[in-house]
Amino acid sequence: MERYISGFIGAFTDTIQWTWNSILFEVPWYTNYFWGLIVISVLIWGLEIKFPWRKQQSIFRKDFWLDGFYMFFNFFVFAIVISGFYRLLGLFFNEIGISAKSLSVFNISELPMWVQLIVFFIILDFVQWFTHVLLHKYHFLWKFHKIHHSVKEMGFAAHLRYHWMENIFYKPLKTIGVMILGGFEPEQAFIVHFMAIAIGHFNHANIKITWGPLKYIFNNPVMHLYHHSYVLPKDSYGVNFGISLSLWDYIFKTNYIPEDSGTIEIGFPGDEKVPKSFLNQLIYGFGKSENNQ
Repeated sequence: MERYISGFIGAFTDTIQWTWNSILFEVPWYTNYFWGLIVISVLIWGLEIKFPWRKQQSIFRKDFWLDGFYMFFNFFVFAIVISGFYRLLGLFFNEIGISAKSLSVFNISELPMWVQLIVFFIILDFVQWFTHVLLHKYHFLWKFHKIHHSVKEMGFAAHLRYHWMENIFYKPLKTIGVMILGGFEPEQAFIVHFMAIAIGHFNHANIKITWGPLKYIFNNPVMHLYHHSYVLPKDSYGVNFGISLSLWDYIFKTNYIPEDSGTIEIGFPGDEKVPKSFLNQLIYGFGKSENNQ
């Protein structure tokens, strides 16, 4: 028991210290996600301001500051809160004989670094695409994912407006993805992580780019806007689930881009019942707060 308590406390304090060191520039730049998030956000926001797709949309769009707070809450505050629990799970699995290599299908550690990064990126992106599909398909998961879809004007910061329960759903499946790769994360994995943040911001941004023929591989703002469409195709629980890659949607026939004016209404039927305040959104999805929509 003492091992679990010390592990829990250690993970919590370590994460706080790492975050504080990041703020003070006392960690290597390639692991400084605090300032990295800020730099990426400012750059994508600058593109929105310079090349707006929906020109009538304000620079400080609806819920801009709420979404900005969500970025830091989900990326750092919640990471601190949950870190101890993840450490406990790791200790428990080690004790019952489950290690990072238990689900290993192939080991990428012997491959050239650039191949490692590509494989790592593709596997994790597919896992996230699959998780995203589940969030829309099953009511229990969708009721939390509604927070992300309650955005009524699209912008880069909407990328990280999501219910904290989504971290609980995504983390185990992403861990399984790493375990499939032999429990190995490439030394330069920070490239993939920063790229995923930038692509996610970009795909939510008020910018019109489709990448031409590359649209069948990479997600884009036009495609993702339709993921947030208020009106979906008949009998559909969602479209365009791609995170960084659109490839999976074209393979599994969940792609949908009927036009590209950017003027569609976004949200979902009943989105007016989603609370407007951050604190109420934290508990949304539990019990009667979700109203069984």
